[in-house]
Amino acid sequence: MENNLEIKTDDNGAQVSIIIPTYNESENIIKILDSIGKNLPSNMPTEAIVVDDNSPDGTTGLVEDYIKKIKDSVSYSVKIIQRKTKSGLSSAVINGVEKSNGKTVVVMDSDFSHPPNMIPKMVNELTNSEYDIVIASRYLKDGGIEGWTRKRKMISKAGTKIAKSGLKISETDPMSGFFAFKKEIIKGIKFDAIGYKILLEMLVKTKGAKIKEIPYTFVNRQVGSSKLGSSTIVDYLKAVWKLYRYGKAVEQKEHNSSARFVSKAARFYTVGASGFFVNYLISLLFVDVVANLWYVQANIAGITVSIITNFFLNKIWTFEDRDFNAKKTVTQLGKFFGFSSLGGLIQVGMVFALTESYGLDYPIALILGVLVAAFGNFILNKRFTFKEKVWE
Repeated sequence: MENNLEIKTDDNGAQVSIIIPTYNESENIIKILDSIGKNLPSNMPTEAIVVDDNSPDGTTGLVEDYIKKIKDSVSYSVKIIQRKTKSGLSSAVINGVEKSNGKTVVVMDSDFSHPPNMIPKMVNELTNSEYDIVIASRYLKDGGIEGWTRKRKMISKAGTKIAKSGLKISETDPMSGFFAFKKEIIKGIKFDAIGYKILLEMLVKTKGAKIKEIPYTFVNRQVGSSKLGSSTIVDYLKAVWKLYRYGKAVEQKEHNSSARFVSKAARFYTVGASGFFVNYLISLLFVDVVANLWYVQANIAGITVSIITNFFLNKIWTFEDRDFNAKKTVTQLGKFFGFSSLGGLIQVGMVFALTESYGLDYPIALILGVLVAAFGNFILNKRFTFKEKVWE
């Protein structure tokens, strides 16, 4: 199952959305909702969204009664999403995010293994810093786990090691189920939502996101049953394998983009070099053969013709644009002419500065000026004249 998140925000609604996936959590859900409300600052409007997988123990009904009980609260609201089947924790989180209004999202369990008093601290780290994701980590210094058997700890550490080595993740607790993030960073991301570890998928697919971990102590559930089983482990391994393949595909795409970028830049420079000879030839022709012009006029004619030939060569060869619609082509030529003129000014200014202010020899200054101006000319024309993404 693949989910492409459609993100929405409501400036008049909740500032923070807390997503709580549940299945047979009737013994915990009301207590955790109460505890969340008691730990929220008065200046932090919050909605808790319980996503229940049609629990047979009546979890949904309890939440619906609780919603009626707190309906007059100004800063804290609760929603319930009842799904028809047991579809898994990761997809439950995604469903909750899709229905959320907050710009900041917190994901947590309902069994008190994730302490609600950590929520304000996690949200504060997001809203008052440059971080995009805040992870509550069991494996940082001052963090820990209480109540797990030795076998459970070994399974968790093995899963963490697989994720870190196989997916090149540096965070200490990529399998944490307790984390917060700015909703905007997952806009448009397609999630596979396999198994229980949605954070792992988020870390792989939000490349460039700034991440901070803060320590906390995980306390094993006191009531209710653990959801860990053999099927959970199998789903985890499937998710890691799929994310590994995703990472390799992204690397290949980036490699191909780099190759295309270098290839087009090389073509652009080659066309530029050919323009020098066109400029030289036309200038000589207008001085001695075609017309007896003043050398400055002949040089202007040479520059003009070379810009026009460069434009058409770049259009056809460098950027592979075969659309010669008159209006479009004239517009492109105008932009190309403008950027080329700007490049010439940059070149002259740079050569002057390097020779006069820094004492660089003219030939070296000229080479540097030509290279910089030509590269800038390439980027501007690639992006604005031929409407391509810069890095492709």
